[in-house]
Amino acid sequence: MTPKRARATNGTPDHVISLVLIAAALAGLGLQLAVLPLALLPADPAWGWLLVPLVLLSTPLWSLIHEAIHATLLRQRTWNDRFGRILAVGYGAPFVLLKSAHLLHHRYNRSRRERTEVYDPATSSWAAAAPGYYLHLLGGLYLIEVASVLLAAAPRRLWRYLARLLDSPDTFGGMLIEGIGRRHLREFRADAVAVVVVYAIAGVAYGRHVWMLAAALVARAVLISVADNAYHYGTRLDARLEAMNLRLPGPLELFVLAFNLHSVHHRHPGLPWYELRAAFAADGDQFHLGWFTAVARQLRGPISADAPHLHE
Repeated sequence: MTPKRARATNGTPDHVISLVLIAAALAGLGLQLAVLPLALLPADPAWGWLLVPLVLLSTPLWSLIHEAIHATLLRQRTWNDRFGRILAVGYGAPFVLLKSAHLLHHRYNRSRRERTEVYDPATSSWAAAAPGYYLHLLGGLYLIEVASVLLAAAPRRLWRYLARLLDSPDTFGGMLIEGIGRRHLREFRADAVAVVVVYAIAGVAYGRHVWMLAAALVARAVLISVADNAYHYGTRLDARLEAMNLRLPGPLELFVLAFNLHSVHHRHPGLPWYELRAAFAADGDQFHLGWFTAVARQLRGPISADAPHLHE
């Protein structure tokens, strides 16, 4: 039996917990993008080491955005989406892009359209698939999300062209571009401009230390990208709910807002993060691998679609 939505941990109202987490995330972003370059680095460049823990906060930042995507961050939908957009700007990509892509991930998980590490041996090979796979794994996913802001200035005609160009049974990219271009272009453009403005101002604030900000964003790209498909790597194909629960120590599970309980999330996408552990117990679920083991094994590279364990 899962706990009531009205309460989170220790009987605290869920909206209070969410607001505290949102405030903490915004404080971290403010520290990284404003306080550090304007107040701390001018006093002593050694303050730049503060970016190391701030980069690690990218994981719970994404978890909060993920809650907003599933409308479980705040009960009031308008404020849920507003804070989702604000957090996404700090993350570096428009909220509507992240939301649309993630919901398509749930819809097409482990289908031909959404199986990041799998290649078709009839049309490709490990050697041919490896460069694109490793680029995606080691930062490419996040860089694509960030690079999407370049489309803010694109006319609708170009959006339609890109949707047709990317339309393929091997990806949902065409559907993603078409959906945003047709229904959410104004929101996308507003958020993309906000991303550019925020990070341009931050870059100017960093001045001669701007390489520190760049390094932090590269580190964020690797962290976000390498963790993204770890929950699905090598799992069965054509199983829409297929995902793994990855073991983490209790404090780290809390730090990532239970994102490691990913199989539970795919079965119950409407549950907020603090109810996933109860659902894990209620379902008699189990851990499939340790989080660090699952992340590391992705370095093995692409997997042939004919691999027996993908069809068991």
